[in-house]
Amino acid sequence: MNLSQLSDRVFVCGQVQANEMAELAAQGFGTVICNRPDGEDPGQPSADTIKASAEAAGMKFFFVPFNPSMPDPQMVPDFANAVEQANEGKILAYCRSGNRSSRLWAAISQ
Repeated sequence: MNLSQLSDRVFVCGQVQANEMAELAAQGFGTVICNRPDGEDPGQPSADTIKASAEAAGMKFFFVPFNPSMPDPQMVPDFANAVEQANEGKILAYCRSGNRSSRLWAAISQ
């Protein structure tokens, strides 16, 4: 997993796997935000699969999908809400490459 740090607490990356959640929790992550819509690619783990593993590792999980071909105006406030609720530890937002997650962070960091 290739993490990019955007702030003191916020990191982004491409698709994560369920078996990586315990390692992320051990690294101090307290929140995972999925910005990738389910079903983008064959074999992609669902948000529910990642959520179950994240919560089992003691982390909060938020699903804020960002579909570039059909953007939802609610996703920016939803992303901001997820970041606000992340009161402990570092925050990891992920999508396919980390680009959409970076764009959402930029939108709320202005």
